Amino acid sequence: MKNKLLGQKYSSTLSCILKCLRFLSEMIHKKIIFGLLILGFLNSCGAPTAMLGPAFTFTSTGSLSQAGLTYGSNELITSYTGKTPYENLEIITSESLNNKKNIQKQTLESEDFYHLVKNKIDKTKGKIKLSNP
Repeated sequence: MKNKLLGQKYSSTLSCILKCLRFLSEMIHKKIIFGLLILGFLNSCGAPTAMLGPAFTFTSTGSLSQAGLTYGSNELITSYTGKTPYENLEIITSESLNNKKNIQKQTLESEDFYHLVKNKIDKTKGKIKLSNP
């Protein structure tokens, strides 16, 4: 049936839903293509992030020489050790955590700690016995 004023056919509910679904599927495809395009551009951002630390140093201190020194020392550490300064820091902190855990274990297993705890328990037992009639 045609609308006499507009000269258009009436749309049924089903055709409206199909149009909406078609539009959504096209938009999803466009988003996927756009996402892949952006991902392709952003994949090459790995190397310039090495300048992020010195750039932050420059903006916070305003000293170009200090920023250059930061970048140079980072590159020197990376070339000498084969790891970034952050990776070296992770290794150092993990080793120190392991040493602390071993010290605590050694302390708990030592004879001095055993005698200290035993004496405290005995003193507490004596106080409890004195307080009971």
